[in-house]
Amino acid sequence: MNETLLPLGQVAAIGGAVALGPLLWWRQRSRSATPVGRLRALTLLTLFLTFDLIVFGAFTRLTDSGLGCPDWPGCYASASPVGARDHIEAAQAAMPTGPVTHTKAWIEMLHRYLASGVGLLCLALCVLSWKLKRREGEAAPSPWWPTLSLVWVCVVGAFGRLTVTMKLFPAIVTGHLLLALGLLMMLAWQREAYAPQPLAIPARLRRAAAIVLALVLLQVALGGWVSTNYAVLACDEFPTCHNGQWWPAMDFAQGFELWRHLGQRGDGSWLGFEALAAIHMAHRIGAAVVFTAILALAWALRRTAPGWSRALLAAAAWQLASGLSNVVLDWPIVAALAHTAGAAVLLGLLTTLLARATTRDPS
Repeated sequence: MNETLLPLGQVAAIGGAVALGPLLWWRQRSRSATPVGRLRALTLLTLFLTFDLIVFGAFTRLTDSGLGCPDWPGCYASASPVGARDHIEAAQAAMPTGPVTHTKAWIEMLHRYLASGVGLLCLALCVLSWKLKRREGEAAPSPWWPTLSLVWVCVVGAFGRLTVTMKLFPAIVTGHLLLALGLLMMLAWQREAYAPQPLAIPARLRRAAAIVLALVLLQVALGGWVSTNYAVLACDEFPTCHNGQWWPAMDFAQGFELWRHLGQRGDGSWLGFEALAAIHMAHRIGAAVVFTAILALAWALRRTAPGWSRALLAAAAWQLASGLSNVVLDWPIVAALAHTAGAAVLLGLLTTLLARATTRDPS
């Protein structure tokens, strides 16, 4: 127990140091703001760092650093790779190209430090919200949103632990990504609740935006499944998939068998190339559906909310360009990070749009 609690406390302390700088900046910048204004500013700051955490998490995965420290929460029971130097050198000597190197250990631990910092910012939001509620009563905004965010970030952290202890189990890694994006969406909605900026659009467009958001979430889940199964280059051509084939041999049953280890089937045998092709093609088909849906929503919003229409078009174009770059340029890390960042921005945009939208008579 002590082998877990001691590094947990040390990593949390380092996370506190990570959060201290942003907190001091927030306090200085919002000194003259109202209490609700300060909460909104802190929520925006937490939202920004959550976005950074998601992108850095993608960097951790793309550099194969997820097992750079093969235990949790520390690195070989130490708070940083400095204390684990001997263990890391032994592991690197045994497997020079393996999952444990000094560089990968630092990437993994930096990800954990940033995650701890975001968790502590969520804790600060929760505490300040309840203090304001006790002081101002019904006049204060509901503290349940930041409370839910605090619980949610703890669940994200639990999935981060499972990502390591279950050795990059694809369903867990994908779930970890989706939960992190869920936190981003929650904070985006929470920020709008502190300072409502109503957007008058017809009820049908609000429903359409909710449907598009659901489609984007499903597509992001498919994208996470592609990435965590390393199926990006199963199709290395566009618009065809592989060797000039539009519809290659695919095994959807294998590809979407959810509870299995990385690179394996549920029975322990190796995952076939046809399964990886099925995973990739499902995401590619989903991309066509989602891109069309976003274009339709942007077109429908062009008169009532032209700024939102342009923002959605820009986000969709970014995702199309970065997604195609992953395929035709052999999955460069810059394009992969851009694709993850674009997905987060798109979800944030649609969540904010829904939070601001009010219904009106379309006439």
